[in-house]
Amino acid sequence: MDQRPRRNRKSEGIRKMVEETIVLPSHLIYPLFLMDGKTKSQPIQSLPGISRMNLDDTMKEIEASIKLGINSFVIFPAVADKLKDKKASYSYSSSNFYLKAIQVLKKQFPNAVFMSDVAMDPYSSDGHDGYVEKGEILNDKTLPILAKMAVAQAEAGFDIIGPSDMMDGRVGYIRKALDDKGFENVSIMSYTAKYASAYYGPFREALDSAPKSGDKKTYQMNPANKREAIREALLDEQEGADFLMVKPALCYLDIIHILKEVSVLPIAAYNVSGEYAMLKAAAANGWLNYEAAMHEQLLSIRRAGADIILTYFAKDFGKLYKKMNG
Repeated sequence: MDQRPRRNRKSEGIRKMVEETIVLPSHLIYPLFLMDGKTKSQPIQSLPGISRMNLDDTMKEIEASIKLGINSFVIFPAVADKLKDKKASYSYSSSNFYLKAIQVLKKQFPNAVFMSDVAMDPYSSDGHDGYVEKGEILNDKTLPILAKMAVAQAEAGFDIIGPSDMMDGRVGYIRKALDDKGFENVSIMSYTAKYASAYYGPFREALDSAPKSGDKKTYQMNPANKREAIREALLDEQEGADFLMVKPALCYLDIIHILKEVSVLPIAAYNVSGEYAMLKAAAANGWLNYEAAMHEQLLSIRRAGADIILTYFAKDFGKLYKKMNG
């Protein structure tokens, strides 16, 4: 035989030499759940190893993560029900603990990258990402609320604004609002292809942000659709996004690949709570090797075309990477 592909697999040294895809801690963004006050951290049952944390514990978690090479974080607020209303007005209030916390975090960790979440659901008494009126999510009434939220987050010190709401035109609306207030250098990572997925359950438990009625299928994408993601990507690119995100990751590797092909922008993928929880459960039962399967998951997302991965595995992967590389 003239062709023997196995020759390129015959030793660890040669396999590393021809390795096409790698995952580094610097490729990862670590999601953290922040709560107000001094209450002791609250483990999230459906996300083993992940907790809702007060500001002091969040700082400790960030410090430990930075030592492992994880330097980017997306912060989600766990907001008390008493602070929620139809207009999500607490999201841009000067008393918002989330906005106060990022000022502290940015001062404490000036070289870390902090990404926000822009959507009404953490602050909405209806539990939807947009403004609800007579059971309908009103796109255009939502946009000014999202813009106020984004500007307040930029003022607080977030490096990247993360619109996760899937309203039409929100990237352009937010970009203009940021620019008008002098925040031309604040980036937007758009949740471009966010699907109406069954894999978000643990996240909604973490923030108690499930819809009070109905579902999110009128604004999140149909899992059956592929070409629609291209349309969303081209629109977000035109409206001023700096990064495009696909969410979830594992069931949508083809979408990650397509967006990588059609856009020159960096592509992010959100390795979501359900994907994390499945592996944790399987590993706890001894059905899978946790470290090997975690690495394979992240590798597959990178191989599909993701430049950046938002993942609850971030800290664990940082530990694994340090162990593998000294």
